[in-house]
Amino acid sequence: MTTPVTIDTLLSRLNPQQRAAATHGDGPLLIVAGAGTGKTATLVHRVAWLIARGVEPSRILLLTFTRRAATEMLRRTDALLGQLSDVRRQDDAPPEDDDASEPTATASLQRPRISRVWGGTYHAIATRLLRRFGKTLGLPPAFTIHDRGDSEDLMNVVRTELNLAKTDKRFPKKGTCMDVYSRCVNAQIKLEQVLETAFPWCRQWIEELKKLFDGYTDHKEAAGILDYDDLLLYWRSLLQDPPTGDRVRGLFDCVLVDEYQDTNTLQADILRLLSPEGRGVTVVGDDAQSIYAFRAATVRNILDFPKQFVGTTVVTLEQNYRSTQPILDATNGIISLARERFTKNLWSERTAGVRPRLVHCEDEEDQADYLIRRILTHREEGIDLRRQAVLFRASHHSMLLEAELARRDIPFHKYGGLKFVETAHVKDLLAFLRLAENPRDVVSGMRILPLLPGIGPGKAGKLLGALRAAGGNLQAWREWTPPAEAREIWPKFVKLLQSLVETADALPTQIHRVRKFYAPLLEGKFDNSAPRLRDLEQLELIASRYRNRGRFLTALTLDPPSSTQDLAGDPILDDDYLVLSTIHSAKGLEWDAVYVIHASDGNIPSDMAAGSPEEIEEERRLFYVALTRAKNHLYVSFPMKYYSSPWMGARHGFAQRTRFLPDAVLERFTQCVSEGPESLDDDAPDGRPVGPRSRSIRGGMKRLWS
Repeated sequence: MTTPVTIDTLLSRLNPQQRAAATHGDGPLLIVAGAGTGKTATLVHRVAWLIARGVEPSRILLLTFTRRAATEMLRRTDALLGQLSDVRRQDDAPPEDDDASEPTATASLQRPRISRVWGGTYHAIATRLLRRFGKTLGLPPAFTIHDRGDSEDLMNVVRTELNLAKTDKRFPKKGTCMDVYSRCVNAQIKLEQVLETAFPWCRQWIEELKKLFDGYTDHKEAAGILDYDDLLLYWRSLLQDPPTGDRVRGLFDCVLVDEYQDTNTLQADILRLLSPEGRGVTVVGDDAQSIYAFRAATVRNILDFPKQFVGTTVVTLEQNYRSTQPILDATNGIISLARERFTKNLWSERTAGVRPRLVHCEDEEDQADYLIRRILTHREEGIDLRRQAVLFRASHHSMLLEAELARRDIPFHKYGGLKFVETAHVKDLLAFLRLAENPRDVVSGMRILPLLPGIGPGKAGKLLGALRAAGGNLQAWREWTPPAEAREIWPKFVKLLQSLVETADALPTQIHRVRKFYAPLLEGKFDNSAPRLRDLEQLELIASRYRNRGRFLTALTLDPPSSTQDLAGDPILDDDYLVLSTIHSAKGLEWDAVYVIHASDGNIPSDMAAGSPEEIEEERRLFYVALTRAKNHLYVSFPMKYYSSPWMGARHGFAQRTRFLPDAVLERFTQCVSEGPESLDDDAPDGRPVGPRSRSIRGGMKRLWS
């Protein structure tokens, strides 16, 4: 007879700390989850336990930082519930109105609809709530959402209108202006303080920036546009409004937040407003992995959580399932020197393994040579290239290595490049759809109109003004007499937009029309048009997954694919490739062998992020994140000699190893010197110890300051 599977049976697979977190009661809970300690499994089991205990899925809010993370967690939760013997499958198809969130009664023996859980990113959940309740704040239901690029373009429109660029001094560009604005909003800090602490070179422009930001917010309101920051601001306002806030709070019994160390002040405000007493609140995170201050995230949110929610239970996960104990000994030593942290000491049952290696390289070329030889050696030992990763603080740190990999015909993928929806041709096509969705969208209009012959920014601005004055009625454009160059294409363009506004056709059909109209314009704009045209075909294919244009545009804005491979693409014939990645892009990932390069002061920590103790502490956490990606082999290298720019001749200087590896921590590393191909002794896996030549070089370094 088969033994019944109960929720207790499923929970027995967890370690004691994980189980304590998963079965915690209703009080506020902070799960401090060290790197590789199974935080996702713990959160998944907690959601499953809540549902098995009787919490209606539609009354659970799960906030993550990517749509994929939410989808994966809910999939795993559903799989867990499916194993239980006392439930049977119920149709899990989402309701026709996927914005509906009222409780749905289920029979006692029926499997709950996991699709009813409110799972998604902060911005996606905010969008869903604002579509439903935004009228109370004066928001039109069909508001348009701008991504970062669109927001910068609108900022530039206002910047130009105010004539801020035409001065005898260097006024900040649109991207910098957007950074300043976003930091003010997300960190909830006054402009004066933001300029003083993060953008001191912009302090002279404080009055101009105030006018710019006023104009930017006015333009958004007039056009019915929200940017990423607005989504959070309006969600908080919903919760602050007494009647509406009570309605929103009444939707949820349990609120769970993943990666809480990456939240900003505004997101923490939203959580406190969702559950002022902390009832049903669970947050998961690791203060040691808080590395996104440049996005206004603050480690204070997780460090101060027990103070903000009285009676918080803190559960610390310390058993690591990723790395060997020698690697954990090194990373524990590094993070133990942090000024403020939750105390945890990661350990693993995988006690065997080699110690991490600190490699002293003569120069950058020597570093590249050492890395490639070691990477290929591991490949011959059975570790595929794609199970190895080279990590670096800044993208340009890998340039010489990339050239050498290409010369030796070693394939690699580098992460952190331009996202698919940020490419010019994709943004062009989406602008047609956005303008049809919202004729007041000046950014989309200013992107499309200058594509047409004979229409420059000046004419485009006047046309958009006429369209706004006509309340979005395209009749205003039909009556306009175009210049000779646009006489043939203008009627076709207006007819296309009118068809998009009035159509009931499926979304792929709409995109197909735009693509056919835009294709000759694209071919005239770009030299190599064929791959760009294929990208637009991919966009048409993925559009078939969406029921309407608004949801398609919202999805691409809030969760954009990073490349065409996320949609569809040609098969990769050589499926083995080395991974190159910035440390920020590597967070949450793992590899069998990890190589952290340029581990010298000025690079790690970056000399651009060493202006305050708080910045230094974040750089320490960033280094820690890089090292904790390694499962079995960890290498930290730095060139001891740096050459100046080519136009300065052969000048060079010596580098110091990163301050995050003091002598006390070095005892947990094996030090070795790379001196060319003959120095690599495969029979001595720990490498060559530091010899007289290295001591001489280090002595030369010390003479520079002693």
